[in-house]
Amino acid sequence: MHLDLIITLTAALTAALVCGYVTHRAGLSPIVGYLLAGVALGPGSPGFTANKELADQLAEIGVILLMFGVGLQFHFEDLLKTRRVAIPGAICQSLAATALGALLCVQFGWSWSTGIVFGLAVSVASTVVLIRVLSDSNDLHTPVGHIAVGWLVVEDIFTVLVLVLLPALFGGETQSAGAIATSVAWAVGQLILLMVIMLAAGSRVIPKLLEHAAATRSRELFTLTVLVIALGIAIGSAKVFGVSMALGAFLAGMVVGRSEFSVRAVSEALPMRDAFAVIFFVSVGMLFHPRYLIENPWLIAGTLAIILIGKPLAAILIVSVLGCSVHSALTIGIALAQIGEFSFILATLGGSLGILPDTATNALVAAAIISISINPVLYRLNRRLESWARKHPRFWLWFGTPRDRKHLADGIEDQSRKRSRSNEPAAIVVGYGPVGRTVTRLLRENGVEPIVLELNIDTVRQLKEDGINAICGDATHFATFDKTDVSRAVALILSTADVHGREEMIRQCREINPKIRVIARTAFLKDVPSLKEAGADVVFSGEGEVALTMTEFILRQLGAVGDQIDREEYRIRKELFGDPTFAAPLMVSDDSDEMGASKVNS
Repeated sequence: MHLDLIITLTAALTAALVCGYVTHRAGLSPIVGYLLAGVALGPGSPGFTANKELADQLAEIGVILLMFGVGLQFHFEDLLKTRRVAIPGAICQSLAATALGALLCVQFGWSWSTGIVFGLAVSVASTVVLIRVLSDSNDLHTPVGHIAVGWLVVEDIFTVLVLVLLPALFGGETQSAGAIATSVAWAVGQLILLMVIMLAAGSRVIPKLLEHAAATRSRELFTLTVLVIALGIAIGSAKVFGVSMALGAFLAGMVVGRSEFSVRAVSEALPMRDAFAVIFFVSVGMLFHPRYLIENPWLIAGTLAIILIGKPLAAILIVSVLGCSVHSALTIGIALAQIGEFSFILATLGGSLGILPDTATNALVAAAIISISINPVLYRLNRRLESWARKHPRFWLWFGTPRDRKHLADGIEDQSRKRSRSNEPAAIVVGYGPVGRTVTRLLRENGVEPIVLELNIDTVRQLKEDGINAICGDATHFATFDKTDVSRAVALILSTADVHGREEMIRQCREINPKIRVIARTAFLKDVPSLKEAGADVVFSGEGEVALTMTEFILRQLGAVGDQIDREEYRIRKELFGDPTFAAPLMVSDDSDEMGASKVNS
């Protein structure tokens, strides 16, 4: 079994890597490649067949970690802000899609009960796909992204209630209306109790656990603490409260996200989430068999019509009626034009209750794979259409509405305000030891805003109290830099000499901001070439600076004058560092001197 697990994991990741790279080079979303990798490893294709059961288990871990990561950056206040659209929108769209699915099944001669279950399965979009599509387009942490995620959270809650109701309504024994009402009330009560415990008691207990783990100064213990919180709460939510593990992980992430450790949790504790999320798509692809397309073409076509046309139109109409912009309506509608994990859960339960035939389940699998493959392409086309419309005012007048134009004007005004607030240059300082403190003070005294990255939570709290922008996180994990606004920073200053992975950090910063100045510190002269090759403008070596300081001291003791000392220092810098000159200044002020150096406050 252990060998089978390793083989399945290796085969899934290898196939996903190859197919994902090919689809990426072809201009398609890597998700398509991951699904094709699953098809290649599934029983419907010749050659090696991976263990589907093990792949499903690994994929479940990916879903838990992914939802935990979303919860980390989706605060409860954001969920409350989206309730006006997310709650009525998710419910109305689910009902509309369920009705369309039921009508489709009746046309194929199935019963209404089969049609309702099939329609419910079609109505539920995949949270994993939606998050990946929004992330790839940098829309996840926008107002529209928050509405879409809130919409999916409501859908997940609605689906949990459906999973409770199905056995009561369609399970062999007929139950009274009172028994069904009791089952529903019990499910709702459990869900409310879980949310109260997580958002009230959990917000007190979990940050304390993280603080104790951070106090150990052990990265491994902190990582284990976050993983135990994510997996433990997800499993506990399913076993004790009867909700999905994904929903429990999302709530756990929201609690951690309200603490001071959210950035560090994202950067350190979730390095495996993307790999396991990839396995989710591979596991979906393994369900597909090419013969489904030949045996039931019209059923699959009708199912796809509901997913790709019916659901988006319903969402667009609902969002527009609720007063949102055309941009929001189109974004949410297209992002929801797919089905995923909850659809399979509902289909499995429907099959076990004898309601849903295998033909319907196969149609759902085929429709899921096709819709998941098409969804990123449709989303990209939507963004291009909107971008084109904004460049053509006459078309935008038709494309948009007065509210849209107001949203656009407000957005331009907000961007203007942001630019006015960010006119002051910023420099990212990694570490707050003696060197970091000195650098931070010098930056503040000369009109440059320091943004300090530090692992010590007590130091971060003190810096915030002093009015300094500080973030608790590991700079070697680039997710930490999401909070630093690298694009507007004028400099990256590595004030500590023991930062591992600093070369890659420098390269990634330069990819985002090619103009950023990089000042690095290292303990040994042998590390200077690699840092400069990575993109560092100036590198200070502990060995070199000690040599310079000792040289100056000895020469003064021997009675040397200033010019002699300067010449000797010049020669040593050339020998040790290869370049005796320093790079240009961080910033050039209006009152700079002829050499271009910024005048420093006295």
